[in-house]
Amino acid sequence: MKIKVVVHEAEEGGFWAEVPAIPGCATQGETFEELLHNLYEAVEGCLSVDVATTQLSGDGRVLEIAV
Repeated sequence: MKIKVVVHEAEEGGFWAEVPAIPGCATQGETFEELLHNLYEAVEGCLSVDVATTQLSGDGRVLEIAV
């Protein structure tokens, strides 16, 4: 699996990265090598979260909104 990440230089030094395809998935590292290592762990952790299926009753609807 290939996934794109956005890497930023942190103002206080080091790097931080976010994974746009996985909302909330981000990490940081003091060096670029540490950032890469942390990215693998962060993506694995974010993808391993077990999300329960939502049970709808009656005439309920599921909506996706941006806030």
